[in-house]
Amino acid sequence: MTDTIADYLTRVRNAIRANHRIVEVPSSNLKKEITKILFDKGYILNYKFETTSVQGTIKIALKYHPVTKQPAIRGLDRISRPGLRKYTGSEKLPRVLNGLGIAILSTSKGIMTDKEAKKENVGGEVLCFVY
Repeated sequence: MTDTIADYLTRVRNAIRANHRIVEVPSSNLKKEITKILFDKGYILNYKFETTSVQGTIKIALKYHPVTKQPAIRGLDRISRPGLRKYTGSEKLPRVLNGLGIAILSTSKGIMTDKEAKKENVGGEVLCFVY
């Protein structure tokens, strides 16, 4: 597999569509940072990093509305992919759903959201949109 981020997003997307409470994905440092951002912004309920001798896994507890059972994550879109990388400068950062969603970027200062990148005045590779 060449695109591990797309696999991560697809596993989460499929678990949401199947109304699962927990999803397991193989671990990497980039996926850990994306998971931390999703937790900080309130898109997932909780997460746990489990290490094994080889790679390790990330267990993600998905978040649903208590009454309507609607998921907190409505959409996950992969933007930059191995065949076509998408980069943006600090002055042209994308807005997701007119500011209601977030864009996750890989910058020289680490993985961050579009709003944090705007504050830091850095651009980078647009990994995905979450809304």
